[in-house]
Amino acid sequence: MMKRLFIYLLAATMIAGILPASFAQNRTPQTETIIRNATVLTITRGTLANTDVLIRNGKIAGLGKGLKAAADARVIDGTGKFVMPGIIDCHSHSMLDTINEGSLSVSSMARTSDVLNPNDIDLYRGLAGGVTTLNLLHGSANAIGGLNTVVKIKFGRPVEEFLFPGAMPGIKFALGENPKRSSFQPQPGQTRRYPATRMGVEEVIREAFTRARDYQRTWAEHRAAVARREKNLVTPRRDLQLEPLVEVLEGRRLVHAHCYRADEILMLISVANEFGFKIKTFQHTLEGYKVAKEIAQHGAGASIFADNWSYKIEAYDAIPYNAAIMTRAGVNVSMNSDSDERARRLNIEAAKAMRYGDLSEVEALKLITWNPAWQLGIQDRVGSIEVGKDADIAIWNGHPLSVYSRVDTTFIDGQIYFDRQQDLAKRADFQRERTALEAAEPNRPPAGGASPRLPRGRRPTHDDDLGKGETGEVDHR
Repeated sequence: MMKRLFIYLLAATMIAGILPASFAQNRTPQTETIIRNATVLTITRGTLANTDVLIRNGKIAGLGKGLKAAADARVIDGTGKFVMPGIIDCHSHSMLDTINEGSLSVSSMARTSDVLNPNDIDLYRGLAGGVTTLNLLHGSANAIGGLNTVVKIKFGRPVEEFLFPGAMPGIKFALGENPKRSSFQPQPGQTRRYPATRMGVEEVIREAFTRARDYQRTWAEHRAAVARREKNLVTPRRDLQLEPLVEVLEGRRLVHAHCYRADEILMLISVANEFGFKIKTFQHTLEGYKVAKEIAQHGAGASIFADNWSYKIEAYDAIPYNAAIMTRAGVNVSMNSDSDERARRLNIEAAKAMRYGDLSEVEALKLITWNPAWQLGIQDRVGSIEVGKDADIAIWNGHPLSVYSRVDTTFIDGQIYFDRQQDLAKRADFQRERTALEAAEPNRPPAGGASPRLPRGRRPTHDDDLGKGETGEVDHR
């Protein structure tokens, strides 16, 4: 029965025109593509009018007027269109489900890379919004959560091809209501998980790094003894919970910390300074404008919402000028989705910073391109249109900061993963296939019947919070 239901739902998505052409035919590799006469938003080198972009072997090979291309190159007329780097979402839960390991306060041994779902349809919708790279994060039910995964959205390809080669590994931290489980009510006889206060969250992080520092010292002493060729050595026992924290201490793993309040941001900066590591990004950072100077001095970035506020107590002091204030203070700021829905509209989230705070066009575009690339340590590969960088780009039919613009084509590593014209052309085929599948389904619902209902006890929320969201509770943020 479940298999038949899956087939029915798959057919329903096909009629909506949201499955890529690669499902119906093999993608033919194109070694060279040239986009001619477009307005190119390079991000780092200004806006170039009537400019060609040459793509060769997955890289940007040329940028200028009148470029020459191979005789068999794919030629795209960019007249009247805009080309920009692929959008980078620095806080996503796409490809993931049930990724809040809320049983422990420290779950640094859990890895999101082990449970990626390459068939998540939200990936294709993201491509249709010009998104090419995601930072996939563990939930925020833990003071120290699981390990992140950085991916390129190569929808329709094997999951191994999604992994962003060379991206810095990271880990999720969380502060405030989520890790102290403010909304969690234990059942009768059930012991409430520690911590239950903001002080306790800090103590959990400090205690974990104290153990990690001791673990680091133990292994350093063992390696030194091996180098001295001492005899009868006993190899220390590996601790998969502490190894990622040692990587943080040694600067080999980035920290992405869920936070809201200014006092907690300062607290985590203090703990990081105490143990000698850096926070790479404060995620959400709703009160970042209050401590923007301190965030900048620490060298951290902030990955934020544009104008979400007042959805819980911690969010009451959020303001839409947050991005501009922190940017002016020298903080590297990005706009993130934390939502499968918002992910395809990040261009509009960036545009809001021009309305609230008067950021320039380039500053606004950086919020979804170069800045998140820096936050993930991949700015040498993506985030701007420069010769030698990965050909992760999107072609828009109008300026990407306009609500009236849409994406025509999205490239990753020089290959097309979304094409609007192909999408529209195949909808008739999807309709015929759906009709055939429905005719073959003996238990199909009657015409005009009720839609499938969610299981009892579940109610839909912004990000299907009971499974994919930040807390595993009612509020995912």
